[in-house]
Amino acid sequence: MDETSVYERLTTVFHSVFGDESIQLTPETSAKDIDGWDSLTHIRLILTVEKAFRVKFTTSEIGKLSNLRDLVALIHAKL
Repeated sequence: MDETSVYERLTTVFHSVFGDESIQLTPETSAKDIDGWDSLTHIRLILTVEKAFRVKFTTSEIGKLSNLRDLVALIHAKL
């Protein structure tokens, strides 16, 4: 799966989790950029991403994520 496909699928996930079709993702996107991205929503987001990509992240891996670029790299490492 190429990077463009990952971002397209992540965009769908973000729209679903946050209920906001206007969210535009970039490699630098982080929690501070999206209204409503709190700790509970973060858990929902990670679980939805795991399901969408059929991967499983460790707590340590999740803790190291600082932006979308990191998440995409982690997804690629798991695929």
